[in-house]
Amino acid sequence: MIATNYNPKESEEKWYQYWMENKFFHSEVDKSRTPYCIVIPPPNVTGVLHMGHMLNNTIQDALIRRARLQGKNACWVPGTDHASIATEAKVVTKLQSEGIRKTDLTREEFLKHAWAWTEKHGGIILKQLRKLGASCDWERTAFTMDELRSESVIKVFVDLFNKNLIYRGVRMVNWDPKALTALSDEEVIYKEEHGKLYYLRYKIEGENGYAVVATTRPETIMGDTAMCINPNDPKNRHLKGKKVIVPLVNRVIPVIEDEYVDIEFGTGCLKVTPAHDVNDYMLGEKYNLPAIDIFNDNGTISEAAGLYVGMDRFDVRKQIEKDLQTAGLLEKTEAYTNKVGYSERTNVPIEPKLSMQWFLKMEHLAQIALEPVMNDDIRFYPAKFKNTYRHWMENIKDWCISRQLWWGHRIPAWYLPEGGYVVAATEDEALELARVKSGKADLSLSDLRQDEDCLDTWFSSWLWPISLFDGINHPDNEELNYYYPTSDLVTAPDIIFFWVARMIMAGYEYKGTMPFKNVYFTGIVRDKLGRKMSKSLGNSPDPLDLIDKYGADGVRVGMLLCAPAGGDLLFDESLPEQGRNFTTKMWNAFKLVKTWEIADIAQPQHSALALTWFENVINKAKETLNTQFEQYRISEALMTVYTTFRDEFSSWLLEIIKPAYGQPIDRKTYEKTLDLFAELLQLLHPFMPFITEEIWQNLKERKTGESIMVSVINNDTPYDENLLKEFEFVKEIIVGIRNIRKQNNIAFKDSLELKVKKNDRYPAAFASIVEKMGNISATETVTEAVKGAWSFIVDTVEYFIPGTGNVDTAEVKAKLEEELKYTRGFLKSVMAKLSNERFVSGAPEQVVANERKKQADAEAKIAAIEAQLAELK
Repeated sequence: MIATNYNPKESEEKWYQYWMENKFFHSEVDKSRTPYCIVIPPPNVTGVLHMGHMLNNTIQDALIRRARLQGKNACWVPGTDHASIATEAKVVTKLQSEGIRKTDLTREEFLKHAWAWTEKHGGIILKQLRKLGASCDWERTAFTMDELRSESVIKVFVDLFNKNLIYRGVRMVNWDPKALTALSDEEVIYKEEHGKLYYLRYKIEGENGYAVVATTRPETIMGDTAMCINPNDPKNRHLKGKKVIVPLVNRVIPVIEDEYVDIEFGTGCLKVTPAHDVNDYMLGEKYNLPAIDIFNDNGTISEAAGLYVGMDRFDVRKQIEKDLQTAGLLEKTEAYTNKVGYSERTNVPIEPKLSMQWFLKMEHLAQIALEPVMNDDIRFYPAKFKNTYRHWMENIKDWCISRQLWWGHRIPAWYLPEGGYVVAATEDEALELARVKSGKADLSLSDLRQDEDCLDTWFSSWLWPISLFDGINHPDNEELNYYYPTSDLVTAPDIIFFWVARMIMAGYEYKGTMPFKNVYFTGIVRDKLGRKMSKSLGNSPDPLDLIDKYGADGVRVGMLLCAPAGGDLLFDESLPEQGRNFTTKMWNAFKLVKTWEIADIAQPQHSALALTWFENVINKAKETLNTQFEQYRISEALMTVYTTFRDEFSSWLLEIIKPAYGQPIDRKTYEKTLDLFAELLQLLHPFMPFITEEIWQNLKERKTGESIMVSVINNDTPYDENLLKEFEFVKEIIVGIRNIRKQNNIAFKDSLELKVKKNDRYPAAFASIVEKMGNISATETVTEAVKGAWSFIVDTVEYFIPGTGNVDTAEVKAKLEEELKYTRGFLKSVMAKLSNERFVSGAPEQVVANERKKQADAEAKIAAIEAQLAELK
């Protein structure tokens, strides 16, 4: 007994369990089959499913399921990222709620808490992905800090250090005062802020005058060690060679000259604070200026500042404005808008800070990773992101890879008692190297101190496609050689530098080849107002709630219907609702077919013709889908199969073959319809896995262990384009008949006669379909227009339906004149193209030929309408 309504929840639980039990998601090396591999962009262990994950993983699942249907050995490797900053922050917050401070714990004690938190929360997002239908090979689930991945990370660090690509030094870094760690440039988000420009008076030493400096950060004056002017600036020429006194601080500093200074900004005088500004740091290096670090790690003022010690940096900004005003050293303030760098993870303003850190030289890695993308060895979809990639690669800076955190891969460097350090993969190797370096054979491990910092999270995830197949520790293993390079990467463009570029670097450095062949960049999920969906804005629905409400298939369809590659997705709940409505349409089509009684009777001609036509429709759809998937036009691919089912299968094929009320269907038509239905379900399966499995399993008797997801699409499917074009005219004839019925209130049960004016373009072979769908009792070919009949024209062929009462000649004439006006307008637009010499000479031959055919068709149709109008006079 078929259920009246499709039950998504029941179906999703049942079939996901079935797929898991039969290990349909699992892949093993099989050299007789072509591998197709995707590695998941590992979500943070802190994460829960959000709309961006929904989009990204729906696309990945569609690609992986389609690969299975093509007979490929599909392998989708899942995993999670340890997310140093985010996870440590979560653990610290949890401990604080229990009255425990991180500083009260040893590293080992803290890590026990961190691992406990990760084991409790880390798998949540992967479990949620199952609700979406994600067909990952769960047996391969990895974690960036599991034993195998950790070993890979340390081995790579040591290797790069030994290649002189990793170094340690004091450099200006982006400092996160909340997370208490350095960040790479890519982890800084710049936001526009409305603040003030403060004009400060620096007294000229030995004179009564002042030099005025405009700054957005008056709190940093305690770190000033010079004032700089442009040597070509006439208005500040009087300051050359002089010294000025820092306001409130009373430190005497020199005036230096450099063309770096923008003459037009402020007064043309620049305060130089080498410890707290990237550009000032470069000036400090150039002119050998001292650097005074006035900030503690947490953003409060340090002892070195001499003033405001212990106060928060932003409180000082407010206070120093008042103090400068009181001292007569603040000339004025102005409203000013500038870009301020924020930590991507903690959302607090970063501080440029001089700090001892570990860095990876990027020039060599950028060189080996740029050309493959520019040459399309690795293809980006959309290709516009190649320019973004090139710009970053050509302007790359060394990567600050150390983080002042405990949760992460600890830097494998050990410091010797009398200075210096060694880098090694293990403690034993470090001790051996330390003994050689120090010349002390009796040195013990307790004499060495391992670096406290851990590595940037991205230093593990850049190895992801290789380390998932243990390619760092065992570079010539069977799995790596089979699955690598992987096939496709699906990711968001905002991590093109963090992750995509770095994976390409690692791929060429450690495997000598690309990590993946294609990169599909998804857009950002936005609300109807165009705002990025986020929890903080409260404009993001919970994906699991959407799945409960609309079913996983409905949500998947809703996400994909409006998801062009690289283009933002404007999400609205009407989209998953549309998806759910489509599942209802599919279920209703299934119910209709399964309620027909079957008999061993002759196959009607209209059914045979309709099945032949639809077989051609589905074969053409397969070819279209192949092209769309090859070009990663996933949204268009869904639309192709969606409209094929909705319009061609449901609205035309099933209506044509449907037996009369109370009558059976012939077996031949029924069996062929089931076969075509199953083929259509295969094409829909990558997008809608659950309902397609449900219907496919119930269309025919299936054996245990069979599944639509491992059935193989037959792609050897030619089609007749002329037949398809001809059938479009058949549809127009049927619509013409229906319009006459509607306009004249003629019930379908009342049969009509159809007269066709002789024309070799009349699709006579399909007369039986026209008669069935139009309830036409007889079709006759005539040589003249039929007077006193309703009429319409399709493809220059004139059709007449003798009236069952009085035919309103004036109404018929008005409609013909309206159609004549439209056709003449259409012809005019075609002729405008054909009279354009540039179009005729420049357009492809086939395009010009198509326009000439449109001209001929329109001219023939105009002649036919004019002839009909002449008959009506």
